[in-house]
Amino acid sequence: MKMKVPFFDLTAQFKSIEEEIKSALDEVFKTQQFILGSKVQALEETIAQYCRTRYAMGVASGSDALLLSLIALGIGNGDEVLIPPFTFFATAGSVSRLGAIPVFVDIDPETYNIAPSKIEEKITQRTKAIVPVHLFGQCVDMNPILQIAKEKQLFVIEDAAQAHGAEYRGRRVGSMGDAGCFSFYPGKNLGALGDGGAVLTDDSALAEKVRLLGNYGSRRKYHHELAG
Repeated sequence: MKMKVPFFDLTAQFKSIEEEIKSALDEVFKTQQFILGSKVQALEETIAQYCRTRYAMGVASGSDALLLSLIALGIGNGDEVLIPPFTFFATAGSVSRLGAIPVFVDIDPETYNIAPSKIEEKITQRTKAIVPVHLFGQCVDMNPILQIAKEKQLFVIEDAAQAHGAEYRGRRVGSMGDAGCFSFYPGKNLGALGDGGAVLTDDSALAEKVRLLGNYGSRRKYHHELAG
């Protein structure tokens, strides 16, 4: 007997939690808190606790999570950022949008993740950061990368958009670098009703900068400290 099993079925997922979703939406409609608000704050706290980081900031998308992290860390025109070539376009696109240069480091043929052994040969005086991508729920071999970054004084931004909940030697993805970036695009491991993302970090100054950038550079309404 042949049976057609869909590769991905959002409708089936929705049916299993339909009433829970409708109840949550009703609360949002009643409060009219459509942007940020208490629900987003509660999600941020839950994500930070789950991923074992001090801070989590909700942003508009996974692409924005990468972009805001790069801006907050001072990555800009002419800087080089090491990334794997086997990833979604947003990894390279976020780097390019800032005038920085994505430099491709080959992948490990067993995991399809960036190969730590090939990183050092791509580092130059212009290199500022490494963006390891945890793909298919598999963690990048992070210890060698973190060691290289420490020795070369490079930032590490984890692209964990396709590895929610994955662990590496007792640590959750998104908690090991200077920043961890997640996507809640509907097709991801943990999807939203539309787009969404988050930036995780243990650095209070970085958290404040990301939060500021994500709100038009404003702490107080109509007072803008920078172009966010």
